[in-house]
Amino acid sequence: MPMWLPVAVATAIAMELWAVVVHGWLWHGVLWPFHKPHHRKEKGLNLNDLLSMSHAPVAILAIVAGYLAEGWGAQVSFGVGIGMTAFGVAYVVVHDGFVHGRLPLSFLRGLPYFEWIRRSHLVHHGNNGPPYGLFFPVGAVRQAGRGDVVQ
Repeated sequence: MPMWLPVAVATAIAMELWAVVVHGWLWHGVLWPFHKPHHRKEKGLNLNDLLSMSHAPVAILAIVAGYLAEGWGAQVSFGVGIGMTAFGVAYVVVHDGFVHGRLPLSFLRGLPYFEWIRRSHLVHHGNNGPPYGLFFPVGAVRQAGRGDVVQ
């Protein structure tokens, strides 16, 4: 197995933790003016999309550096870039495509894991608070006005 593969898997998992920190502390903090349009369901590209896309240049640089260099450092760099990219693609498909309905993925609603993600994210939009994670929206969150708990 190439050394970059477990690095890529670990990076993709770590990106969810990074997303929780960035989303909760920065996007709902000092960068709220950029993120707020996303919570208002504004159509098309907006400043919020630039926040998400800001990770792409880092991933691209890591992949290129890893590809051009040799040794274990190159393998780690390549793996980090691939892991960041995998997370980014999964995020776009699940968040934008499924949860916000921009891709024909409604069939995923029949799968409990994806329904948990969808409901948890809609709670987040309803209260502008937790859960900040997408793939592992842990913790119990009460839906405002509904009384049911998303876990």
